Amino acid sequence: MSVGAPFAGDPAAIEQGRRLFAADSRFAAAADRAAALPAERLPEVAFFGRSNVGKSSLLNALTGRRGLARVSRTPGRTRAINFFAVGDRLTLVDLPGYGYAAVARAEARRWGETVKSYLARRGVLKGATLLIDARHGLKESDRLALDLLAHYAVSVLTVLTKADKLAPAERSAQIAATAAALARYPNVFPAVLATSAATGFGIPELRALLATLAS
Repeated sequence: MSVGAPFAGDPAAIEQGRRLFAADSRFAAAADRAAALPAERLPEVAFFGRSNVGKSSLLNALTGRRGLARVSRTPGRTRAINFFAVGDRLTLVDLPGYGYAAVARAEARRWGETVKSYLARRGVLKGATLLIDARHGLKESDRLALDLLAHYAVSVLTVLTKADKLAPAERSAQIAATAAALARYPNVFPAVLATSAATGFGIPELRALLATLAS
């Protein structure tokens, strides 16, 4: 995952990201088990995070389509791997959220095996975007997710969601604390990007980063 320039505010990279996400985005497929994964076609970036971290809202903000990914106030609603095509260049992959205790163990185990199969076998997977709630920071379940991604040698970009809920100083402190905690993971890009689906903060930069994977 080569993602350096957009963090410096490179206008060319920001424009590249804008053009990519100006294309029509659409729901492409869903898979509730490994055998149902769609054929590999476009480069893919997986979105991974705790239940209720804001994956669906962020996907909608990136694509500019409010109803593309279903947003729910009930954690644990995403029960399949959902694929969203951005034009004919990139697929965003919404993985089931983790860390929701009310999910039955058998169902959670099935989700986990499907996610592991996806991470282990997907040749077009270019990297994962790990979403962390800016208000709460890195949790133990996030560390387990990082260990899983490291096991499968998946490159990781860390994104703080709901950053509008923090004052600028608090946001800067959370970025620094998260980056420090991630320093031991060689597969994690060292910079941490803060975003807000509600205000659009950080969305152009994240689009630019994702565009580097589609080029």
